[in-house]
Amino acid sequence: MLGFREHIAIEGPIGAGKTTLATILSRELGAQLVLEQPEDNPFLPDYYKDRERWALQTQLIFLLSRHREQLSLKQLNMFQEGVVTDYIYEKDAIFAKLALDEREYSLYSLIADRLAADIINPSLIVYLQSTPERLMTNIRIRDREYERDMSVDYIKDLCELYNRFFSVWDRTPVLIVRTTEIDFVGNEMHRLKLVEKVKSLNEGRVVFDPEE
Repeated sequence: MLGFREHIAIEGPIGAGKTTLATILSRELGAQLVLEQPEDNPFLPDYYKDRERWALQTQLIFLLSRHREQLSLKQLNMFQEGVVTDYIYEKDAIFAKLALDEREYSLYSLIADRLAADIINPSLIVYLQSTPERLMTNIRIRDREYERDMSVDYIKDLCELYNRFFSVWDRTPVLIVRTTEIDFVGNEMHRLKLVEKVKSLNEGRVVFDPEE
């Protein structure tokens, strides 16, 4: 079981398998599962059709909704054994850097920085690192309508921003899972070893190796 009120967050680019792994870990660890709901953003379909026009509205809705969700985590029953989420609050800033122009990002950052004071860092982040090719394949397979026009260049830029972000992140331990090498869905050994590593990692930035 998780430690008292522990929070494990899964992160990675679009199509990395965040929700799948979060669901697995919540089941294996007996933790509450909290998933983001991107479909609830009314601007998202418009954004993927015309990013320049709808970027700021889309990012602000995501920012405010994630802030609200993070505040709700503080209100979890004190007897809960823990929580697993498929996002971190800071993910919105990663997408904002890709989507917004300089003036829009300045406004966005002003709001985000004010809201960040309310946020508690997770106990551990599992970063699902992948390749643009694998991500595009996953995106095509799940076939969400608003993702059908997504370009490989957009995914490449997103991967670069994610890698840059986690190369300097030092607020909490990070477990890096390379999804082109690790199959936590179809390979039971990989899944069990990953669960054990999630339980034991207390510090640093570590690349998951199921052979260890």
